[in-house]
Amino acid sequence: MVKKIVPAAALVVAATLALSACGGSDNDSKKPVADVSMQTKTQAATVLDQPFTKPDLVLTDTHGKKYDLRKETKGKPTLIYFGYTNCPDVCPLIMSNIAIATKSLPKADQDDLRVVFVTTDPERDTPASLGSWLKAQDPSFIGLTGDFPAIQAGARQIGIGISAPKKEKDGTVVSMHGSQVIAFSPKTDKGYVLYSEDTTPDDYTKDLPKIVKGENP
Repeated sequence: MVKKIVPAAALVVAATLALSACGGSDNDSKKPVADVSMQTKTQAATVLDQPFTKPDLVLTDTHGKKYDLRKETKGKPTLIYFGYTNCPDVCPLIMSNIAIATKSLPKADQDDLRVVFVTTDPERDTPASLGSWLKAQDPSFIGLTGDFPAIQAGARQIGIGISAPKKEKDGTVVSMHGSQVIAFSPKTDKGYVLYSEDTTPDDYTKDLPKIVKGENP
């Protein structure tokens, strides 16, 4: 896979992680959320020279038990995504793409990998409903829910903006959230790799073996 090195001058213009409305077209989807500087771009992934620290989040898992994200995923290759189960398009597609790629890994690597889905719509995404939705994607996926302010603060720690779900005129509820997947190294517990919503199953399939080993794609 050929890497594209970002010229030094271009580093002044930082990339941004933007909000996107699943199934919506709000202008807020273009608002910048966080600066991500000093990057190396591969075909699918953005490799960060200034990695994210894993979010300090203690939420509730799909079994109704407390889940300390940092503690439970320490030393494990981890993919983190913020979304919601009622999303009609982006969220299920991203999780499905990851699920397809995960199945291509050796069993030991599948067992080691942690894929964490944090809801941006905790009022509707109860532990039970979240667990049922994720089970259809991949039973090994971890689902977390809890208080919205805590979730929002945790997302911000890795440069992802989310806003409280709002009801549209037609009665649908839309959750605005960044649609990036961030991969954390098992060696450092830092997030070096970022994937956009356009990442394909083939892209993940190529990159996951390296992510599991703590290598950048």
